[in-house]
Amino acid sequence: MLAELVALPSASSFDPAADRGNRAVVDRLAAWAADLGAAVRMQELEGPAPRANLLATFGSGTDGLVLAGHADTVAADPAAWATDPLRLVEADGRLYGLGACDMKGFFVAALHAAARFDPARLRAPLHLVATADEECAMTGIRALAAAGLPPARWAVVGEPTGLVPVRAHKGVMMERLVLHGREAHSSDPAGGASAVEGMARVLDALLAWRGELQQAHRDPAFAVPAPTLNPGVLRGGDRPNRVCARCELQFDLRSLPGMDQEGLRVELCARVARAVAGTGLRFELRPLYPGTPALATPPDAALVRAAEEIGGRPAATAAYGTEAPWFAAAGMETLVLGPGDIARAHRPDEFVTADELDAAAEFYARLIDRACGG
Repeated sequence: MLAELVALPSASSFDPAADRGNRAVVDRLAAWAADLGAAVRMQELEGPAPRANLLATFGSGTDGLVLAGHADTVAADPAAWATDPLRLVEADGRLYGLGACDMKGFFVAALHAAARFDPARLRAPLHLVATADEECAMTGIRALAAAGLPPARWAVVGEPTGLVPVRAHKGVMMERLVLHGREAHSSDPAGGASAVEGMARVLDALLAWRGELQQAHRDPAFAVPAPTLNPGVLRGGDRPNRVCARCELQFDLRSLPGMDQEGLRVELCARVARAVAGTGLRFELRPLYPGTPALATPPDAALVRAAEEIGGRPAATAAYGTEAPWFAAAGMETLVLGPGDIARAHRPDEFVTADELDAAAEFYARLIDRACGG
């Protein structure tokens, strides 16, 4: 089953040449789910490659459980892999392949768990959700949420956590700032307006703001207990003897639960405007993608307690973003919990182990039994 999924290209990329869409994967998942007795619904999405969301429902009614994941992968450079990334290779108990860990292995475990139950005997429904485009702009979960998520009580997003229940994670914003100035010869720079010098002022302002945010917002539940702001990309200029007329900065801001992302963007814009005031520069500030909200499921939530009892490990937090906040916003108690290690994702020679998949299937089956019966 995992070999079939890995062999189906499903990379999401902002580069149209590398984008493959996820339609082949969700078609395969839909067929398997239907064979197990699920009612299957597809939501078609626009894009440069065929993509869709899948909702497969076992049983009927309200309440119940959602098991959710994304059916796309990042793009891979085959030259960086020891094996063909689109061919599942087993070695020493490890299953190597693109998406094996992040997160096609999750669907294998979830379907094996669902196969243990007769849909007609479930007292509440089990929903299997597979989304598109999580690895880029999360257009899949946004579209599914806009159309209406299933009315469940609990939701588990199966990103790789080593089966540790993750009840909270930070929000993610990625922004692009461009400063526009005027060119001039470096021998007489007064006639120009340097975008590089302006960006130095902006960076000073952003780093000062970072310090203020870190003083004002703390959550000891996180390994990094404060918000972070990382200037990750800086581009500007083409010659040392020319005043630079354009400079671009791309940066990442990770917010704690309770911090308002729209409010952060408003303050960010105001800080940039003040930094370049009087310089003759103008600026453009836009998100690289709409952003991922933070997740904050209470530690005493029934789903958190159930997952801790089943797995025998306390709930944790994470600094990365997932699709979980959209399920939480729909009123579900939500966790992130899946097989594998997030450290193996987005890198060559990604793998999951057979033991991890077996343990995940057992975990999900016990959770289905608690949430849906049967």
